[in-house]
Amino acid sequence: MQRDLAIRLDGVGRRYALRGPWVLRGVDLAVGGGTLVRIEGANGTGKSTLLRLLAGIDAPSEGRRAGRPRTAFVPERFPASLPFSAVGYLTHMGRVHGLARGAAERSAEQWLERFGAGGYARTPLAELSKGSSQKVAVAQALLADPELLVLDEAWTGLDAAARAELDRAVAERRAAGGAVVFVDHDPRRLLGATDETYAVVGTALNRREGNGTWGEGGDGGAVPAGPTVLIEAQGPAGAELPPSVASAATGIGEPTPEGVTRLSVPESRSDVVLKELLMAQPPWHVVRVGGGAGSTVSSASASASASASASASAPAPVSSVDGGERR
Repeated sequence: MQRDLAIRLDGVGRRYALRGPWVLRGVDLAVGGGTLVRIEGANGTGKSTLLRLLAGIDAPSEGRRAGRPRTAFVPERFPASLPFSAVGYLTHMGRVHGLARGAAERSAEQWLERFGAGGYARTPLAELSKGSSQKVAVAQALLADPELLVLDEAWTGLDAAARAELDRAVAERRAAGGAVVFVDHDPRRLLGATDETYAVVGTALNRREGNGTWGEGGDGGAVPAGPTVLIEAQGPAGAELPPSVASAATGIGEPTPEGVTRLSVPESRSDVVLKELLMAQPPWHVVRVGGGAGSTVSSASASASASASASASAPAPVSSVDGGERR
């Protein structure tokens, strides 16, 4: 079934100074209503810039943004020092989105309750913990039923119950015909529910094809298809795949009960992925490296695998994934 277009970028480029380097260039992206789109890429590659362009917060330096859906955006960093209480801020944002005052306040209270923050409704934003502030940031994006929902690491800092509630809210928006575009550091986020996955590579945006390879996009920085290498890696308890590894993989399996994740990566990038696993904090243990279709494991990969396995046995502190809450 043909979906109505929510937003489209045609040949879009973005740089932050007249003669500065291009962060993105030649980006073509069409997002239809009822579509869930994941954006991947290593840190600093321009994912947040792309989301800001989609949300209409940044204007393209070249190219065109088409479509004017009612849009809500959850930024990577929420300005919690605003002079409002939680419910006051959400009511204000509801009015900005066109809701009547009574409807805005009711929606604000409902969303705070859904995310387990109803007890903090009258608390000043500046006094909230990071986790509670993030709940307010997410609630402000959902309270007016946006046609385009843009989420930049929106799950970060939320407790497990709130993360699950956000998953449900995304499903509700999609079922109602809204488009959702998101970035998240957890490669398993909404796994199986996503309609399209793209990666920012260089200044280009590449689409993951149905067979797990990456199609070419933008100015030609495509992730190579061709032979692949299978890597099985075990992370410390609570650890997540390094973003650079997740963005390089053409396939990521569900972790086993023992915490072993199976990755399929382009053979040309297998050495880099193994190095990233080795240098992660905390490091990952490489259980096995094997050739994929039409591939043999290079000696460099085998050597890196052995080094990774040896180094990963050294003790390292494990940091918590979830942000705690004070109030």
